[in-house]
Amino acid sequence: MTTPGTPLPLDARITGLLALAMILLTILSLWQGPAWAGPAAGLLLVPMLALMAIRANPWRLIFLAVGVALMIAAAATHPDWQAEILAALERGAFIGTYFAALATLRHAADTSPTIRTCGYYLAHQPPGRRYIALTAGGQAFALLLNYGAIPLLSSLAIAGSRDEPDLEVRKVRQRRMLLAIQRGFGSMLPWSPLAFAVALTSALVPGVSWGRALPYALVSSVLLVAIGWALDTLFKPRLSHPAQPRKPGEAGSWTAVLPLLGLLVGLMSLTMVLHEVTGLKVTAIVLLVVPVIAIGWFAIQAPPGGRIEGATARTRRYVLFDLPGYRDEMILLPMAGVIGSLGGTLLAPAIAASGVDLSAIPGWLILLALVWLTPLGGQIGMNPILAVTLMIPLIPPAAAIGLHPNAIFIAITAGWALSASSSPYTATTLMLGSYAGVSARRVGLVWNGAYTLMSGLVLSGWVVAMWAFGLG
Repeated sequence: MTTPGTPLPLDARITGLLALAMILLTILSLWQGPAWAGPAAGLLLVPMLALMAIRANPWRLIFLAVGVALMIAAAATHPDWQAEILAALERGAFIGTYFAALATLRHAADTSPTIRTCGYYLAHQPPGRRYIALTAGGQAFALLLNYGAIPLLSSLAIAGSRDEPDLEVRKVRQRRMLLAIQRGFGSMLPWSPLAFAVALTSALVPGVSWGRALPYALVSSVLLVAIGWALDTLFKPRLSHPAQPRKPGEAGSWTAVLPLLGLLVGLMSLTMVLHEVTGLKVTAIVLLVVPVIAIGWFAIQAPPGGRIEGATARTRRYVLFDLPGYRDEMILLPMAGVIGSLGGTLLAPAIAASGVDLSAIPGWLILLALVWLTPLGGQIGMNPILAVTLMIPLIPPAAAIGLHPNAIFIAITAGWALSASSSPYTATTLMLGSYAGVSARRVGLVWNGAYTLMSGLVLSGWVVAMWAFGLG
């Protein structure tokens, strides 16, 4: 990422401005603006990605190549290929906009001393309540920082365990703390309006109401937290020798968490109220509310007397410096949506021509498939965004299979959470592996193997119960 004060290359400045225009058009479209706003945002995605590709990781270019290949296939086989490609680009623009909006909050939190103090407090709790504290912290920080919550809390947890002289005990303690953080992040995915799992699923499944689905999504989250805590409590790693008692460290006062709680309560309350009052999808609310809060946070962190100038400077820096620096993410995430959208469009006629009638499959079986397909796809490197955007166009209308749309939402977000803990290719397992000094595959399949399997079975029972009792 370019250092502030360094002259920006022309392509980076243009990229930042294109991204800003795409973000504004996407928000305008979701807030029931003119019909041309969404397609225009999708078209802006093309030059933005082309400029980002100049300096991107070469592996990310594979996603661009696959996307172009699918566009060619659609043009060669479908008469309405222009509309299909434009719809896929519009979906990619939405995903890129969502990432960019959430990143504004992360940049505000990164420079907040109160956030770091809160993280230190959570990471230095005594063993009896450390797992729950870090799991709750993983959820709370993930709301603000998304994937950035994991490196923040993980670095604090690792630093807090360095005073343990026994290497074996230290490794065990680090493993348990890191897993608590990761599982906390995963347990946030089924319900948080700031999570990609919620944003994408609620946007793509017709008839989903986040406000109505929230109580059921919270049940999924509680189940994930309870299973993680039970496994951590009942199946502690065995030591080759008894551990020596450890003096409790200074974690600070519980008041350290109050600023974070206040921010989260305010953010969630404002989101829910606007969602209910306007009737707009929660994604539309989040895309507007989060950047506004971030800009206000920029102003609060600026010196008194210069708050407007400070917020303006931080916002300008974000658009022109930080957004172009996210080139790998801004290629991978939108292109996963484009590929999934076009892939689903191309697969649907092929499945219909094969004589397979998905509407004849029982609704409960489709819910089970939705829980398991995303984590299974994650084992072969399939990004959850790609898996979900590929699956959703293939699902028959909810009414045709006797399901409420919210039940489909609950099943998909549950599967997304399982993939976050088990896939060796997701950011969470890769980051945990780097902090623990082990492979991501070991984190996903060995450390989280029993957790994922048990969580999958319990969540499967939960979605089947929703079907049986007509909940949603």
